[in-house]
Amino acid sequence: MTANGAEQQILSWLDGQREAMTELLREVVNIDSGSYNKAGVDAVGAVFERHLAERGIQTERVPHGTYGDCIRAVIPATGAGAGNRHVMLMGHRDTVFPDGTVADRSFRIEGDMAYGPGVADMKAGLVMNTFIAEAFKKFGGARNPIVLLYTSDEEIASPGSRPVIEREAQNARAVFNAEPGRPSGNVVTGRKGAWFFKFEVTGKAAHSGGRPQDGVSAIEELARKIQKLHALTDFETGTTVNVGLIEGGSSVNTVAPWAKAQVDVRFVTEERRVEITEKIEAILAETHLPGTTTAITEGRQFLPLNQTPESKNVFDLYTACAAEASGLKIEGEFTGGSADSGFTSAVGAPTVCSTGPVGGEAHSPTEWLRLDTMVPRAKAVALSILRLEG
Repeated sequence: MTANGAEQQILSWLDGQREAMTELLREVVNIDSGSYNKAGVDAVGAVFERHLAERGIQTERVPHGTYGDCIRAVIPATGAGAGNRHVMLMGHRDTVFPDGTVADRSFRIEGDMAYGPGVADMKAGLVMNTFIAEAFKKFGGARNPIVLLYTSDEEIASPGSRPVIEREAQNARAVFNAEPGRPSGNVVTGRKGAWFFKFEVTGKAAHSGGRPQDGVSAIEELARKIQKLHALTDFETGTTVNVGLIEGGSSVNTVAPWAKAQVDVRFVTEERRVEITEKIEAILAETHLPGTTTAITEGRQFLPLNQTPESKNVFDLYTACAAEASGLKIEGEFTGGSADSGFTSAVGAPTVCSTGPVGGEAHSPTEWLRLDTMVPRAKAVALSILRLEG
């Protein structure tokens, strides 16, 4: 089959898949799959495994004992493309919503809009990737092998999936991460990195009325540190520090023997990450009240996504293909939100993020998806794969 013949068959077939895409989306949205609900995340994965298997696409699981398993599938290249570097289609199955959310507000459609937990972020992107893979399985035409990754814990910085993502991204020709397209219809070409960490201060308990002089307040030590941490925010450089959660103390009439905080740190480049990390570590190491100790108890990081010349080439190809295949005018945007695309970019893979269907208000009860963008966005990625040089 000629390249043009494969293009016509793949794009024409995708044109007829909106209803089937919507039904698969309904099925996976109606499964609770919060990041810590391994059974739920794996149940979503099983739906995609079944769908692919019924179409002759084999999958394999990369098991994880705590978080959901990663699922991997490969569509071989056709003809002389077998030795070419692979294209990676990526997305995560977990959501931020607690168990029981589906019972409260299951998948629903109003006109061209769909609603439900994770409908845009990012189960629709996984559905789109699945149908792209199915099209290439049916009609061939790809110069590059296609690797699909269905990951499991992106909403908590991918502690289980990150090694799999980085391994698969090594030597990838291109990565299309199907996070939701921006409400503007654009894709994301730059993202901040993030560091989420918890720290704990230990003090000394004492009766706050009878012997307050015998105590050392962990809450006071924490408060002094919070002031210094927040002072590190620099909007001009894009670096922000936010202490979002605090707790501490044992009773109102006891000098607090402990206090804890959870912190969100954002940065634009690797250099800024190193710089802010050093400053935060210095603040936590400084003791204001003798007798207190401070320790970081947990930490996870996303890496920033910065557009490289190679990523710009893939972005330019994608926007041209989106215009040709679907009449879409797509530009690139920067966002402060983080994603797995930072990991792929950091290992050198040319990466375009937010190639999924257009959605918005993620992580909220009003999260929405434009169903009329599923097919056009799928065609944009498919034509990009077809036109990508080996």
